[in-house]
Amino acid sequence: MSELIDRYDGILCDIWGVLHNGDAAFSDAVDALWSARASGRFVILITNAPRLSKDIYPQLARLGVPRDAFDTVITSGDVTAQLIAKQPDAPLFHFGPERDKSILEGLTNPIVDHSDSKLCLLTGPLDDTIETTDIYHDLLEQMHENAVEMICANPDLVVRCGNRMVICAGSIAQRYAHLGGKVSFAGKPEPAIYEEALRRAASLTGRDIPKSRLLAIGDGLATDIKGAADNGFDVYFIVGGIHASEFDELNAQEAVNRIKKRFLGLNLVGVSDRLSWS
Repeated sequence: MSELIDRYDGILCDIWGVLHNGDAAFSDAVDALWSARASGRFVILITNAPRLSKDIYPQLARLGVPRDAFDTVITSGDVTAQLIAKQPDAPLFHFGPERDKSILEGLTNPIVDHSDSKLCLLTGPLDDTIETTDIYHDLLEQMHENAVEMICANPDLVVRCGNRMVICAGSIAQRYAHLGGKVSFAGKPEPAIYEEALRRAASLTGRDIPKSRLLAIGDGLATDIKGAADNGFDVYFIVGGIHASEFDELNAQEAVNRIKKRFLGLNLVGVSDRLSWS
């Protein structure tokens, strides 16, 4: 990071897999973001967490990410709430764990069972120990038959939780789409969350920040890297996250070459096992 920082005014940094692994913060990553802010840059944490951003601050504190390591947080949950608010009268089924229900705060939709719904808020699997979407096949089939529109609050397919890989809402939404269901995705790699990041950057600095002066950092190829490529940001890829097993036998140049082949227009400025300042 110390060798790159002079090119940028600010950082858009992923959280899970870059700043922590679900159990504890990565001290080198925390130090890197703190050092970036100390050098006069701003840090926006941008995450596919299917909850409102207000819920992320205490979670980061519990995991050991200090408040002075970043300026603000944007979640896919924030974007999802905006999408649902455009259909305020649609009967809504929440597909996800209880901990994600804060995303419903302030919404006026009647909350119903899946059989009576017209809109599905998908935040994640009902059970974090489930490692396959097969268990939800019948439920998804019924929703498809009823023409339920799904809004996926977390496009991530999987996340590393400690030493275990856990499926995310994106895997379930992908299966629903394969069945023919209508799915809208909030969060990375879709444009809306990056548009919100640009608004936050302007609010923090009092001026519009060109995309070329922002560095995106993340560990997810389908979300962080694709999002940067599709939306015009330079990107730094953290290899040691969810794709660690895919790249563990490659040297840095081989990893760069493989990634660049997958994403047209990608400006990949660096690859590292973990985020660090020096």
